[in-house]
Order: sequence, then structure tokens, then C-alpha cells
Amino acid sequence: QVQLVESGGGLVQAGGSLRLSCVASGRTSSSYNMGWFRQAPGKEREFVATISWRGSSTAYADSVKGRFAISRDNAKNTVYLQMNSLKPEDTAVYYCAADREVIRLRTTVPQYDYWGQGTQVTVSS
Repeated sequence: QVQLVESGGGLVQAGGSLRLSCVASGRTSSSYNMGWFRQAPGKEREFVATISWRGSSTAYADSVKGRFAISRDNAKNTVYLQMNSLKPEDTAVYYCAADREVIRLRTTVPQYDYWGQGTQVTVSS
């Protein structure tokens, strides 16, 4: 089992930045690809970014490409999401997730095995 705890959300003006963190505990000796997803009110949870367990490969949703950056520090069991040039449409609850399948990066909700409780990001116009 892996437990994931997100932090770093908050209220920011459009054009601003936030950095989300996700700390993993439990069976962290295992290798996982990690992902960030988000869910806005009344919408389905959607993929944002993912990173391979070694940190050598990443993938992003088109809507955040060039503005967001995912990274990880395996020594700290932590994954980050740096969010720049934030827009009101980025407002959502952001979730961290772990994928036991590490052969390739995956981008859909059912493919991830463990989830955090989420952190709220609100971008005002």
C-alpha cells in the first residue's frame, strides 16, 4: 500500500504560480510512475501530467503544456507540480496518483492504483 498526501494548493490570481507537492509513504521502496490529475466542479477527473519512476520521462495534457512542469525527488519520496501562468480554467481539485505499471507512461484515471485526497487550486480572474 502507498499513501499519498498533497499540499501546496491555494488561491492565486490569473498569471500567478503555485507549486504542488505530493509525499508518498508506505511501500515507497517500490517503483511507481506518478501522475497529477484534476477535477473541476461538475466535470470528470482529467489527466494533467505524469513522470516515470526514474524521472527521465514526462508527459502533459495539451491544456497545460508549456505552463506546468512535473518533477520528482525519490530521496524525499516527493513529486512536484510547478504551475505557472495560471488561468481561471485551471481551477480544480488536484490529485496525485501512483501507477504500479512502469513500462510506459499512462494518462487515464483507471490505470492508476493509489490516490491522494486532493488539494484545491483556485485561480481568480
